[in-house]
Amino acid sequence: MAKFTFVFDDETARTLRTTAERLGKSQSLVVREAVAEYAAHAGRLTDAERRRMLGAIDALMRRPASRSREAVAAEIRAVRTARRHGGRKHSAE
Repeated sequence: MAKFTFVFDDETARTLRTTAERLGKSQSLVVREAVAEYAAHAGRLTDAERRRMLGAIDALMRRPASRSREAVAAEIRAVRTARRHGGRKHSAE
C-alpha cells in the first residue's frame, strides 16, 4: 500500500471521522472505499452529456441518406472481405 497525506477542511474531516465511527471502519478504509466509488462513476456520462449525444444522433438520423442501401451494403461486404484476408491491400482514401 502507498501512504498519502491529505489536508481536509474541518467539515470534511468531521464527516470522515463520524462516518468511520458510525460504520466501524478506519478512516483510511472509508477514504479508499469513497475513492473506489468515485472512480466507478467518474467515467460515466452525466445526464446532460447523454441528452446532448442522443440529440446529435437523433439529428443525424433525421437527415436523408447520402448513399443508397446498395452502396452501403457493397462497402460493408468489401470491408468484411478485407478483414478476412488480412486487411486493406491499398491505402485508405
